[in-house]
Amino acid sequence: MSWQEVALGDCFTIKHGWAFKSQYFGDSGEHIVLTPGNFYEPGGFRSRPGKDRFYTIEPPDDFVLRPGDLVIAMTEQGEGLLGSSALIPEDGSYLHNQRIGLIENLDERKLIKWFLYRLFNTPQVRGQIQATASGTKVRHTAPKRIYKIKVAIPPVSIQRKISDILSAYDDLIENNRRRIALLEEAARLLYREWFVHFRFPGHEHVKIIDGLPEGWEPRTLVELAEVVMGQSPKSQYYNEAGDGLPFHQGVTDYGFRFVSHRIYSTAVTKLAEAGDILVSVRAPVGRINITRDKIVLGRGLAAVRSRTEHQSFLLYALKNRFYSEDIIGTGAIYAATNKKELEGQILIEPHKVVLAEFEEQARDIDQIIENLTTQNEKLAQARNLLLPRLMNGEIAV
Repeated sequence: MSWQEVALGDCFTIKHGWAFKSQYFGDSGEHIVLTPGNFYEPGGFRSRPGKDRFYTIEPPDDFVLRPGDLVIAMTEQGEGLLGSSALIPEDGSYLHNQRIGLIENLDERKLIKWFLYRLFNTPQVRGQIQATASGTKVRHTAPKRIYKIKVAIPPVSIQRKISDILSAYDDLIENNRRRIALLEEAARLLYREWFVHFRFPGHEHVKIIDGLPEGWEPRTLVELAEVVMGQSPKSQYYNEAGDGLPFHQGVTDYGFRFVSHRIYSTAVTKLAEAGDILVSVRAPVGRINITRDKIVLGRGLAAVRSRTEHQSFLLYALKNRFYSEDIIGTGAIYAATNKKELEGQILIEPHKVVLAEFEEQARDIDQIIENLTTQNEKLAQARNLLLPRLMNGEIAV
């Protein structure tokens, strides 16, 4: 059977979300308010522990999403997110927010859900969504515009085969993501056990003096680490062609742990070296990431590196210190901090034996996380190369 051209509006409808009231947002609760930030740019659901906002009162029943629901980002909250689709996961309870479209009344005689999920994430469909979007600073789409998009689709039997091939990649990526999250949590809990609750190896035989184990000292960040504050080059030196070094202005390209590169600079101002911890110093203050490459630092970031090569300890100490955004910093419109305030942050330096033991354990965890991240990047690259070729029939299945 041949592929047939259809208008998306002949296959499903899109339901707008509810305008949940921000005064009822909180840090805990039963229901998470879904936003475009819960989408990965290439497609897929993104959990954001510590950043998701909960709804603290009972929500309308009609806007509680079910596991397996297919949703689409109707607003470009972040670069490339407009039109990204995701499937609601089994774990957690999510609310259908106003900037999200929910696919309903899908005619699976024409188009199955898993194939449609992939279809939204192809350059063909994304391009049509972008081309018809409205808005200048923040771009939006609407159901009626999506309904007019035309695509060629194969018979349902072929749709299922294509979905199965691509799902194999997604399953591997998701398994690695879960492992990364568990490893990260294990390292953070180990840090808290040893350096917050003081239940480190041999703690039974160590005296507590002035609130700290004997031999431990409070230190300023600048005593423990070198801090480089960013300084942005002029905009004429920016490019997306890969010329020069990767440039990072702030948290735009922050990942779960590592930054991704999108903008480059041929002019060099302040630099971060590979392995440096990146701390956001402007709107919001205190987000943490790591760079795996030498990068040019913009004014929204600072690079931090241990003076004693205890980079893993420093990473978890900073994550524990900046457990929430904007703990430090001032500003009428948005928070920002300066070098003096950042360098003056107080951290605890443990006895060198305990420090060395933690660093060894945490470094091993961090290396596994980096390896899994690299695996996921390669899997995603392979999947993204296959996606358009499978979806347009270039590769037969």
